[in-house]
Amino acid sequence: MYIHLGGDQIVRARDVIAILDHQSMDSLSFLESSKQAGRLVDIPDDEVKSYVVTSHRVYSSPISSVTLMRRAKQIRVFHKNK
Repeated sequence: MYIHLGGDQIVRARDVIAILDHQSMDSLSFLESSKQAGRLVDIPDDEVKSYVVTSHRVYSSPISSVTLMRRAKQIRVFHKNK
């Protein structure tokens, strides 16, 4: 299953390591190092509200971390009930 991050970006739910709120990001060095390594994917939209860390990339997202977490939980419940 996939999680829509905004714009035309989707990621596989199983690849998601963390969903982080933009305002709670204490360490900009993590984002800066991801950007320098070419791993930061900016989703062209309004302001960044969250970051989604996967095994290969870090995505900025205009969707709140709460909404993204809710989507991820719905996927887990769907698979558990199958």
